[in-house]
Amino acid sequence: MTYLARILAAVLAVVALQAYAQNYPTKPVRTIIAFPPGSATDTIGRVILAKVTELWGQQVLADNRGGAGGSIGTAIAARGAPDGYTLLINSGAFTVAPSMYKKLPYDTRKDFVGIGSLVAMPNVLSVGPGSRLTSIGAFIAEAKANPGKINFAFAGLGSGTHLNNEKFKLAAKIDFTNVAYKGSGEVFPDLLAGRVDAYFAPLSVAQPYLQSNKLRPLAVTSSKRAASLPNVPTIAESGVPGFEFLLWFGLWGPSGIPQPVLAKIRTGFSQALADKGVKDKLATLGTDVMGMTPQQFSKFVNSEIAVASQLFKAAGIKPQ
Repeated sequence: MTYLARILAAVLAVVALQAYAQNYPTKPVRTIIAFPPGSATDTIGRVILAKVTELWGQQVLADNRGGAGGSIGTAIAARGAPDGYTLLINSGAFTVAPSMYKKLPYDTRKDFVGIGSLVAMPNVLSVGPGSRLTSIGAFIAEAKANPGKINFAFAGLGSGTHLNNEKFKLAAKIDFTNVAYKGSGEVFPDLLAGRVDAYFAPLSVAQPYLQSNKLRPLAVTSSKRAASLPNVPTIAESGVPGFEFLLWFGLWGPSGIPQPVLAKIRTGFSQALADKGVKDKLATLGTDVMGMTPQQFSKFVNSEIAVASQLFKAAGIKPQ
């Protein structure tokens, strides 16, 4: 091929890519949600995807693939073609998996491109309505008097609720028994029936139970009180100074998605998050839009991988 032919081929390739990006999407976009239906990741993801569908005039489909702390769905997304038609919505579990599992079927850093941050929210330390645990003080006192007696649920190994449990143990200098579930949908029946004592429930999925007084909130994990639960104290003001834990959610795609397509995806999701109707719905779920640039999100993800590694080492948790 002559030099001129190579130049022409390169120009044609650029023109073709620009046309591809301009027309994207021309078919439904599959968005893998790495946790089961009814989870916080699912509830939040579907609100956002519905708006992106409207903006693009093309279906952006939610495909729930829960299990193994979000790593099953993440592995499926890693195998997707890097053409913008396979996306991934995951929680902070994305950054926990490298510490949680000895071997993952994907490389968190190499196999994915971070498209953007979505939202963050606190967990709510929740107990059943008839629980003997009436406050954080009572909780900590019982845990210290009877180490391991309290049964504490979490939704999946490596999930945000799992990490929250371990951080709370260390900060409060207590011990309790972790009880693993596949997702929040499985936790609530046992929590309501008293078969498990407590759960750091994601605020978005806990709201209906709290509003109907089926669950009792003891504290929120944010640094300040949640707007939707103004009478519920933070853990920091309830005897564990400086404690904070937020669940956060982000959007990824397989590495190699062309930059013009990435730009269009980012624009669509940014517009959805800026929409007043979407913001109002997300606010009722207790979330705040994170609003990071792609560069800030990439730096944040890397720092969260390091934080998870340090926490697991401090807690003595060995990879599965």
